[in-house]
Amino acid sequence: MDCGIETRCIHGNLEKFEKDKTGAVSFPIYQTATFAHPEVGVSTGFDYSRLQNPIRERLEKVMASLEGGTDAFAFSSGMAAVTALMELFKPGDHIIAEADLYGGSIRLFNNISSKNGISFSFLDCSGDNIENYIKENTKAVFIETPTNPMMNVTDIRKISETAKRHNLLLIVDNTFLSPYFQNPLKLGAGIVVHSGTKFLGGHNDTLAGIIVTNSEEITEKLRFIIKTVGSGLSPFDSWLILRGIKTLSVRMERAQANAERIAAFLLKRPEIKMVYYPGIKGTRAYEICKKQARGFGSMLTFETESRELALHILKSVKLIQFAESLGGTETLLTYPATQTHADMPEEARIKNGIIDRILRLSAGIETAEDLINDLEQALY
Repeated sequence: MDCGIETRCIHGNLEKFEKDKTGAVSFPIYQTATFAHPEVGVSTGFDYSRLQNPIRERLEKVMASLEGGTDAFAFSSGMAAVTALMELFKPGDHIIAEADLYGGSIRLFNNISSKNGISFSFLDCSGDNIENYIKENTKAVFIETPTNPMMNVTDIRKISETAKRHNLLLIVDNTFLSPYFQNPLKLGAGIVVHSGTKFLGGHNDTLAGIIVTNSEEITEKLRFIIKTVGSGLSPFDSWLILRGIKTLSVRMERAQANAERIAAFLLKRPEIKMVYYPGIKGTRAYEICKKQARGFGSMLTFETESRELALHILKSVKLIQFAESLGGTETLLTYPATQTHADMPEEARIKNGIIDRILRLSAGIETAEDLINDLEQALY
């Protein structure tokens, strides 16, 4: 049965799933560490929850369906997923990475992956020609689009064509748009990674990471990695992410509508010097998003006229909350310079535009007028 994405958020691909024999509408949590065997050489299909658990398997099948992949992997956090990806590479390998990545990814690359012998070239993948940075030992390209927090948009199809010409693996962090709005595998990527903590979970109540691929070779390697390092998602957290995905479509639409209205409000304010949002018509980001995505998402970044005003807004908002993370039902404001990108070298951070006047906003699903009124009163 060929279902639309809204239906697949709830049911996955119907033909691939058996109904629970009890008739349970909510897929059960199998809160068990191990599984009994009928006899030697005979298995129920499950052995030990570090390897696999029925509800984690269900979540992985749903995510593979949503992203158009052949297999998916659920990890204990977004960073656990990215860390597992780095195990695909060996000392001496080189990776081209987007410079404007989530600060946690940059911290991992600079401090852990580099220690393990993997080198990186950070560049603006939305504007620079990656071909100029490819070396003999280059193995992959790692991008976010839109980027965090400056909302740069990379043409996935174009960069995948370059990657394929040089036999490079293209990895796309699709956290900001989610599979509801964007499917990088269908545009030529080899791997898609998500912080499931964000839009997939959608309620700021659990951590998770997801990897999706359509490569049998990568699947085999990642299955070995996830069972060996033990970073698979727990049964209860798998259930929470599955529950969140059921409302992904309606949350993404509502949050995007709120972001569009907030962006329009901020563009009219003289105290706001710049608004970075892919949904602003006439921008390069808008045109690329129109080609490769079904929406613009609910993330936006804006530059205030001074550091003092940025700090004043963070202190003065009443409904909107000053907190890290994104993608939940609540609208959150983040100060990247001291939160998400605090560990990034200052020179690189400023070069990317992450200055002390920058605020990142994740629009939630509250009443839009209430959010705008809160921002308006915080500007005084």
